[in-house]
Amino acid sequence: MRHLYCLLFALFACSCVRAQSPTFSFLTAEQNEFVAAELRRLTLKQKAGQMTQVAVDLVFEGQTYVLTVPPVFSDERLNHVIGEREIGSILNVPSRSIPTPAEYREYIGKIQEKAMQTTGVPVLYGQDAIHGANYVRGSTLYAQPLGVAASFNTELATELASLTAYELKAASIPWNFSPAMDAGRHPAWPRTWECFGEDTYVNQQFGLAALRGYQGDGVNGKNNVVACLKHFTGYGATASGHDRTPAYLPERQLREYYLPQFQAAIDSGALTVMINSGEINGIPVHTSKRLLTDILRDEMGFEGLLVSDWQDVRYLYERHHVANDLKEAVRMAIDAGMDMSMTAVTTDFPDVVVELVQEGQLTEGRIDTSVARVLAVKVALGLYEQHLWEPEEFPEFGGQRFARKAQQSAEEAIVLLKNDGLPLPIDPEQRILVVGPTADNMRSLNGGWTYSWQGQEADRYLQDHNTIREAIQKQFPGRVTYAPGATMDSLQDVATALSLARESDIIVLCLGESSYTEDPGNINSLVLPSVQRRLFDELHAVGKPIVLVMAAGRPRLMTSMANRSRAVLFAPYPGPYGGDAIASVLAGRVNPSGRLPLTYPRHPNALVSYDHKATEARNGGYNPLFEFGYGLSYTDFVYSDLRLSSRVMNPQDTLEVSLRVTNEGQRAGKHSILLYTSDLVASVTPSVQRLRKFTKVHLEPGENEVITFRLTPADIAFIGRDDRPTTEPGTFRISIGNLTEEFDFEAR
Repeated sequence: MRHLYCLLFALFACSCVRAQSPTFSFLTAEQNEFVAAELRRLTLKQKAGQMTQVAVDLVFEGQTYVLTVPPVFSDERLNHVIGEREIGSILNVPSRSIPTPAEYREYIGKIQEKAMQTTGVPVLYGQDAIHGANYVRGSTLYAQPLGVAASFNTELATELASLTAYELKAASIPWNFSPAMDAGRHPAWPRTWECFGEDTYVNQQFGLAALRGYQGDGVNGKNNVVACLKHFTGYGATASGHDRTPAYLPERQLREYYLPQFQAAIDSGALTVMINSGEINGIPVHTSKRLLTDILRDEMGFEGLLVSDWQDVRYLYERHHVANDLKEAVRMAIDAGMDMSMTAVTTDFPDVVVELVQEGQLTEGRIDTSVARVLAVKVALGLYEQHLWEPEEFPEFGGQRFARKAQQSAEEAIVLLKNDGLPLPIDPEQRILVVGPTADNMRSLNGGWTYSWQGQEADRYLQDHNTIREAIQKQFPGRVTYAPGATMDSLQDVATALSLARESDIIVLCLGESSYTEDPGNINSLVLPSVQRRLFDELHAVGKPIVLVMAAGRPRLMTSMANRSRAVLFAPYPGPYGGDAIASVLAGRVNPSGRLPLTYPRHPNALVSYDHKATEARNGGYNPLFEFGYGLSYTDFVYSDLRLSSRVMNPQDTLEVSLRVTNEGQRAGKHSILLYTSDLVASVTPSVQRLRKFTKVHLEPGENEVITFRLTPADIAFIGRDDRPTTEPGTFRISIGNLTEEFDFEAR
């Protein structure tokens, strides 16, 4: 790439005035000079194009969102978008189609060729690869992020992200809009399954794990992509639980629960961030200079590219009503700190940017700052040197190694919540009825972003994988009958289901949700539809043991049903191998190891998270159906010998916490150990407990292992009355399982 830099320096050596350009710590000095040279070369119109991102539908024939099948590439539209508008970024997948890597390379190749002919700047192509390269035909899909979080296995999360990056690169896609690090604090939020649950530390650790997998040792690596942290910030804090609705966050809460995970990822090399589509305290985040510049840039040190979400600049006047028109909305968003607008299906954004500069409402220097960030990411990715990859260079694409990891992700996502003696594992001689609306479809195992935005194409593209019904029938050949009993919203031949139930020894009843995300997934109650509750009641009246499988992307209420079931499994969108994983757990071939990454509510209006305040627990205020971190196994893991390296921690100390974990059961199993701390007295009312560390082990029957955690004062800090992190002197309690120890922090 050095020869390209030198050539450009020669071309512009005659320039007497050097344009001011930011420098980036993630680039070399030579690369920073190259970015500055590009800024001098590009016209204002071209710079505005670099700040624009449109959906790939705009370069295909037909109507946006409903392209023909197969899609027909349009040279005329390509010339308009890239040749005339000189747009610098493309996203998404041609609607109604799932291209192969070779097909991606063909049309992305045409886009890149046109871009290099027009501006000489490669296009930055991005996609939402949430649980694998879910818009690439033949790729491998994994458990959704909530399911991965349930594994409490960050090493697995890194592997899955690495495999996803590999398969994206096979399709010449170098930018992934993942991980979503929004702490999902409202369980009804329709993107709960797309984050890593309700806890800040879990989101931080799994976000870092995904970042490592995507970016590796450098984003310009052949098998790596650049990650995009979503969605800065507070997106999962909506008061209503609906998508893109207002959140109200006091400064202390913002800094306690919503900034730490982003800070950790920025410190670890995150190069792009996507903006929260909603509003905080009445201010749409796309217009918040305080959040996007004062905090994200100046305080947190983020140097990279800040991109809007889908059409969100336009929504500033269409939905939020804080701008009169597009021009005012564009000015507000750029003033706030946005670098690239995901205009999605319109191309007027760059014209508006040029007008604003010409009218003096924006300076070209401000535009240069954003364009430099866009160019810096393209340079870091090595796109000037290579912006296409040959699918043949990725021979493991869709291969068995990837499939094994997908199966592992599904198995470790399953959470056994109840096992009342008799049902599990199921005796192979028992007659089983499989019934319920989530028993025989792939949508309830995979969720949104599965071959389409809402995941409605899952059954079409995942025909080679087993639904829960199919997997159980294969696991227990000749012993299984099936009746749907109900769809998601209506009963269906209940008489047949009841007749088969009477002839069975055990009922596997599969309830829950179909696939969804964002606005279409909004609900006004976590209570399951009445038809599902009626189906349970009628089957329960038969008197046979019920194994309840809740296949869903959030904790739909099941209190009465769980109480009357002999066993309960929670399957938080475990992916294409979810059916196999559930069947293997039922048969005992897999020992379940998942734990809840969220609090499972008992009542509709009792949505208190695990890290609640003491006053919230008064008079039964905190009484969940299942607590955060809960999950059963088929073997018995016993904790003993909890020890602290000291009873006193000073500001520069590291406290070692050790314990012995023993598998005292008859089966091998994986087990997650979770360490909580409680600040017994603090100047700001402390949480009853906070998760501070976790790890996962595999133990054979009778095997034991000594686990050691290390705590620093930062691990037990909180946001104080001055809205800054502090660790106050006092007594802290450590809890691991049923063991507790205390130590004192002494400030010197």
